[in-house]
Amino acid sequence: MQSKKFINPVQIKKAKWLFYFMVLFVSNSNAQEISSIEKIAAYGYEKRFSDSSSSKKIQLQALELAKKKNNIEDQIICYSYLALTQRRLLHLKAFSQYADSSFVLASKTNKIRAKAFAFYSMGALKSYIEDKPQAIENLLKAYELFSKIKAHGQCAKIASDISYLFSPASPEKVKKYAQEALHHAEKAKDPESQLYARLAFGSYLTDKLDSGFNEEWQPAVDFFKETVLLAEQNAHRIISKSNIGIAYINLADLYSKGPKPMDETAFLENLQKATVIAKKYNIKIIYRSAIGLQGYYYTEKGDYAKAELLFIEGIKYQQSLPYTDNYLLAVFYNCLKDVSVKRKDFEAYYHYDTLYTKYNQLKYNENTQKVLQNADARYESSKKMERIQQLELENELQQKNKLLGYGIAGVLLIGLIFMFRSYYYRQRYYLNREEILKQEQANSELKVQLMEKETLENLAARLSIERRLLRSQMDPHFIFNALGNIQSMILQKDTIPAVSYLTKFAKLTRQVLEQSRKETISLEEEIGTLTNYIELQQLRLNNSFDYTIECDAAVETDLLIPPLLIQPFIENAVEHGLKPREKDSKGLLEIYFKQNDEENLICTIKDNGIGLTASRKLKINDNHHSLSATITDERLSKMKKDYPFAGFQVLERDPETDSSGCLVIITIPIL
Repeated sequence: MQSKKFINPVQIKKAKWLFYFMVLFVSNSNAQEISSIEKIAAYGYEKRFSDSSSSKKIQLQALELAKKKNNIEDQIICYSYLALTQRRLLHLKAFSQYADSSFVLASKTNKIRAKAFAFYSMGALKSYIEDKPQAIENLLKAYELFSKIKAHGQCAKIASDISYLFSPASPEKVKKYAQEALHHAEKAKDPESQLYARLAFGSYLTDKLDSGFNEEWQPAVDFFKETVLLAEQNAHRIISKSNIGIAYINLADLYSKGPKPMDETAFLENLQKATVIAKKYNIKIIYRSAIGLQGYYYTEKGDYAKAELLFIEGIKYQQSLPYTDNYLLAVFYNCLKDVSVKRKDFEAYYHYDTLYTKYNQLKYNENTQKVLQNADARYESSKKMERIQQLELENELQQKNKLLGYGIAGVLLIGLIFMFRSYYYRQRYYLNREEILKQEQANSELKVQLMEKETLENLAARLSIERRLLRSQMDPHFIFNALGNIQSMILQKDTIPAVSYLTKFAKLTRQVLEQSRKETISLEEEIGTLTNYIELQQLRLNNSFDYTIECDAAVETDLLIPPLLIQPFIENAVEHGLKPREKDSKGLLEIYFKQNDEENLICTIKDNGIGLTASRKLKINDNHHSLSATITDERLSKMKKDYPFAGFQVLERDPETDSSGCLVIITIPIL
């Protein structure tokens, strides 16, 4: 065992300042384009984790020095560093102001390094406000410019960020830019860049593992072991301590996904290291992940008391901080609810559920506010981009006016008459041009005002419908009962059915969350979601009913329809029709699709349940409230402008001529 060598903190501080001044005044072939002002700003940026106040102060001093020297390139770079620092501090308004300032100034220079920084900070801003297409566009431009000047450290970080933005939609591009990040990091020979790039490539390996490539588990573990070793050996040179914590978390998570029995010692050791870093540097996401994985481990192991103490410790630590993280508290209380259910301590469950509901609502309010803020930021950013383009046009006009002045001076040498004619026609041209630009500017401002009103109204309506749509699809009673039945099968050692239904439940949850954000899905995807949902309902009701899903021969399964329209009616048929049936015979749920014409798809849902009249009588004492009719009616009503036949009918089946039960006919527009 090696002995630890202790170093005096004063010596460390002196060494840092000595290194700092050596960097400022010693030039070399690799850093000839980096000015002394940029080095000061970069030094301040490095302190953003250890001393945020000092970090901003140093960067602002560098900015003032650049302004004093009237150096536009250094001002652009200082604004970029300040913007990236504000991203770390989660100050959106300041982040946006500094990024915009950098971008505006960049239009006045052709210096590659300065323009690269401007695109980098703007790409980071677009990523922060969830404008992914613009984020990718700006980061790709920054990556191209930094590559030209061989700034490998910056290239490694930007390529990593681009890789994350392409995930999970484009695995090939994720792999491409993660590999390029590794390539640049190797050339930079900087542990900070190397760790940044390795985390991006590790994320790609983990995505492959999650996609079913189980043979990739051992290579992924070996890769993250090397990553953790790199981080530990160079911890003093790595500024972003959160990346070290992420490496530990990812390695622990891989152990939990590996072959059983897992290496418990390595799993817990990595989580403990991540927790230490999270507490030391106040990194919330690392702390939440570490506590969550440990609690899940002890819960699965059956040590409920230890899991409960772990989550309570996490709550106490969070409450001891000078701010409240509602998201973190909601997560911990939700975990305590699960532990209480497994311990069958329903009094504790009620207590934790009350607190969970409180903090979950606060978290939801914060998330909604953040979405609105991001929408406002995207809108303001688009307005500023239009203004930048207008300024460029005005600058171009001013430049032409200068050229006009030079032309007039030259014409004076030739003759007064020729000068007068030339000046008259040119001046007339530019006056007309100015009038056109003013008119375009007025039209643009009017368009911006209309866009602002329309964007906010549409965003509010969409958020409301999406929220209620998710609630109608994922009924809490259904989720709780489905998980309870799966748990019962596990306890009865029915492993194969339990795993099968757990897979269906996970797939259903993911499908609902993904499809609620889409404008259209294929009929095949809709049928797959309905199949998963119905089979889980069969499990919940002990297979008390059968079902069939049929498509007319003329119906093509790749046609596009609005998502999540049919499932609420399936829920009503099961909950209010089939569930209350007498148990002497099996229920039957029939779903049939046929195409009425090129624009409409007809979905017919039949059940042999108790029927509408009996169902309404039972609803008086029933606590289950379905929102399907209301939400579906709202959604179909919004489509009637373009699809006048969209709608649905709910009818009582005639027991004498048909069978008891209910009949639903939905006319779905084909998009």
